[in-house]
Amino acid sequence: MGSINAPGYNAIIYMTYVFLLFTGLLLAWKYGKQSNFLSSNNTQRGLPLAVNFIASAMGCGILTTYAQIGNVSGLHGLLVYTLSGSLPILMFASVGPLIRRKCPEGFVFTEWVRQRYGIVTSLYLSFFTCLTMFLFIIGELSAVRGAIETLTGLDALAAVIVECVVTTIYTSFGGFRVSFITDNFQGALVIILVIICAAGMGSYINIDTSQVDPSGLLKANKLGWQLVWILPVAIFTNDCFMAGFWLRTFASKSNKDLWIGCSIAAFVTFVICTLVGTTGFLAVWSGDLTVGDENGYNAFFILLAKMPAWLSAFVLIFVICLSTCTLDSLQSAMVSTISNDVFRNKLKMIWVRGLVVLVIIPCIVLAVKVADDILQIYLIADLVSAAIIPSIFLGLTDRAFWFLRGIDVMIGGLGALLGVFVFGTVYYDSAKEGGKLMLIWNGLYNSEDWGPFGAFTVTFCGGVIFALLFAGLRIGLIYMFCRATGSEFRALEKKELILDITHEESPSADDHSIRKVSSQDV
Repeated sequence: MGSINAPGYNAIIYMTYVFLLFTGLLLAWKYGKQSNFLSSNNTQRGLPLAVNFIASAMGCGILTTYAQIGNVSGLHGLLVYTLSGSLPILMFASVGPLIRRKCPEGFVFTEWVRQRYGIVTSLYLSFFTCLTMFLFIIGELSAVRGAIETLTGLDALAAVIVECVVTTIYTSFGGFRVSFITDNFQGALVIILVIICAAGMGSYINIDTSQVDPSGLLKANKLGWQLVWILPVAIFTNDCFMAGFWLRTFASKSNKDLWIGCSIAAFVTFVICTLVGTTGFLAVWSGDLTVGDENGYNAFFILLAKMPAWLSAFVLIFVICLSTCTLDSLQSAMVSTISNDVFRNKLKMIWVRGLVVLVIIPCIVLAVKVADDILQIYLIADLVSAAIIPSIFLGLTDRAFWFLRGIDVMIGGLGALLGVFVFGTVYYDSAKEGGKLMLIWNGLYNSEDWGPFGAFTVTFCGGVIFALLFAGLRIGLIYMFCRATGSEFRALEKKELILDITHEESPSADDHSIRKVSSQDV
């Protein structure tokens, strides 16, 4: 690509990693402390939060996934995807204050689940949370490998390994605090990249206007309407598994700062992802791809090949920095979750640092061996989250669902996943195809296949239905047992007691002075 040779690309790649390692270690030395290794509650204002949420919502995978949907479903599908990817950020501003009020000393979502549903349910959610972040780490490593190889033509295996080593070294020293600062750097890079690439494509890409209307990419389509349901369900629920978002939610100095940060981040994320996704149909109009092309995910890089070599070098540096910052965020979030949920933050710091190293090893192996389809990885995580999260969220309102217990929501989530298998077996008339549907094996972007639409409907609705049905069964059995033995029936009692946990008056404690704890919390 361009006039840069292999040694030149290698120099760019590894000098970038050296710079990132030096920067990360410098930040760890200056800002990293044991007190903020796992979290930084009540410390961040609106603008830094906004940049962090932007960075957390984007890895270098955005350069392929959004371009692919633009190529397959045009503007309709792209806008559905970008809105579905950006609006969930506002969920943390709306639900975050409630979670913080109910669980002021926590810093991840699973801590509230532990308080509301108990230890077993918390560990159940922690398992799927860590599994999701594990899959996202694999996806990110696969994405950066594909991006480097597409840009340079080189084998990027060594670069991926070096990236893992770099992030592991400085994250093990600095933890979440360093991840927060590097995300500010990453967010700025995203904005710079979009501005430069937009200017470059406007200057060097020739669009055949006669191809715009025949392509049909500006028209509504069946796949676009299917995605109106699938993507919001998938992304809204999946974001709840991303501990990095919750760490940043708890890091906000006040609810106002959280709203400011999330609002800015949602808007900027929408704009950036939409601009990146337009390459999917610009490549069609320029004659480089066809609609639904199997190389549609490479549209951004195909158009980039027409631009000057210096721009390719800049994008290469950007991709590496973007991926590195995303990877360290996932690592720190995963370690914070494990330390909090499994070890209750009682591990010595040396062992916590060791966790950073431990979690990355299997990720490297799997990213190298089996992770060929980035979108496939994300879809598996999305389906799992759509099954589990809705029933757990019922517990946010004690007025309507105070009777729910941990066993109810666990059965609800697992029952919903089983429901996908049953639905797939019936829909495809094959148990094998039903099993493949649980992994969204046949992909998402096929307007003639209603299997994925049905799968996300079954998980989202089925999780709630199974949870409520099991709760009714459980309460009914308890009632019959109490009638038979003469015991007092208390399964539907609703008790509340007020724990005064008044903090010293400060801007960060405006909503933490009193917490209500329901009977199932104690």
